[in-house]
Amino acid sequence: MDSQALTALARPELTPARATAHRGWWARLGAAAFGLLLLYPLAGLFARVGGWQWSGSERAASLASIRVSLELTGWAMLLVVLLGTPMALYIRRAGRRERLIWQAALVTSILLPPLALGMLLSLALRPDGWVGSLLLQLGFVASNSAGAFILTQVYVSMGYYVLGALLAFEAIPAGLEAQAALLGASPAQVFRRVTLPLARLGLAGALSVAWVRAIGEFGAVVITAYYPAGMPVQLWIHLQSFGMRAVMPLLVAFLCAALPIPVLIHLWGRRHA
Repeated sequence: MDSQALTALARPELTPARATAHRGWWARLGAAAFGLLLLYPLAGLFARVGGWQWSGSERAASLASIRVSLELTGWAMLLVVLLGTPMALYIRRAGRRERLIWQAALVTSILLPPLALGMLLSLALRPDGWVGSLLLQLGFVASNSAGAFILTQVYVSMGYYVLGALLAFEAIPAGLEAQAALLGASPAQVFRRVTLPLARLGLAGALSVAWVRAIGEFGAVVITAYYPAGMPVQLWIHLQSFGMRAVMPLLVAFLCAALPIPVLIHLWGRRHA
């Protein structure tokens, strides 16, 4: 018996089950490495920047920005849901060509660079323009106001919500809604009892993405609504005026406001789906 045969007998052969388990461990290791790299920026929270500043004017400005972001983003999300949900239903029921046109419009709104969007909004709603002057006569100030803050957040997040809601509605078998209508349910009852429960998880995901996109917006808001300052703008002011020691407390508050709410919305949607 030659040496190659002896080596083959000495080496244990991998059974299909063992080979699959072996590949599974490597896949888990790669996934774990990917997860660590993905979340590694959070390690910056433990960076040594000196004692955090949370007193005096910095504290007052930070608390005011937290209130502004949570309150005004909440109003923006209410408008996004009230306007975006019917729009997603309309696009779902539209013809193929019209649906493609609407999807292109939504994708265009998503792909607009935030800074460019802020400048375009400021130019389109300038006080000497016919739209801006009409809004001004109605009492809506389109620059450096709560209304401008909400309007900008609606613009930056609407496309994300409508596209997510559209995907949620398209995943519902049309036959279920047709059967409910044949049984005598009105369109409103079909939506409330069939469409909404089946699309709830997708709608929760769409709202979560819209919330994070809106509350974290800086580029467009800094142009249209530098005041009242929300958390992203106030973080920039702190960084320029006081340095990282004043940034860190507001940064932690910003993450606590931006992340848990969409997670809770998603969990709520999964629980009631």
